Amino acid sequence: MTDRPADPASQTTVMFTDMVGSTARAAELGDRAWASLLARHNEVIRDHVHRHDGRVMDNAGDGFFVVFGAPATALACATAVVAGLEELGVTIRVGLHTGDCLVVDDKCTGLAIHIGARLAAIAAPGEILVSEAVRRSAGPTVPFDERGEHELRGVPGTWALFAVVR
Repeated sequence: MTDRPADPASQTTVMFTDMVGSTARAAELGDRAWASLLARHNEVIRDHVHRHDGRVMDNAGDGFFVVFGAPATALACATAVVAGLEELGVTIRVGLHTGDCLVVDDKCTGLAIHIGARLAAIAAPGEILVSEAVRRSAGPTVPFDERGEHELRGVPGTWALFAVVR
């Protein structure tokens, strides 16, 4: 990754993904077909992350935690991932947030990680939900719908959230 966080503490854009209805889908497909679909899901995400200079920090089941050095590349990646997975018949929800992350033992940590995860958890199916920090950095070329003020479990204050218009 060319723009990955290099300093012990740096502004980083985090992306969290989660497949919608994965447990029901696994039960419907059976183990072999589910394993095949999950492998294709993972391949699509990893391919787009690589193309957009991101770095996969963690992958558990059908969810990914990825970091980017800039919000614009994270937005482009998220949009490409959602579209690529829709072609497979897979719907995900995505959360993006930009904030300070600490790099400890080659792992990112900090409140920004928790915020990004909370955004993914409350995003609607097929939605890319972003914080004000990401929306502000995106500039006028990316259209957003306001999603109002939200409390994020365990995070102080209320947060203005926005959904990427695709």
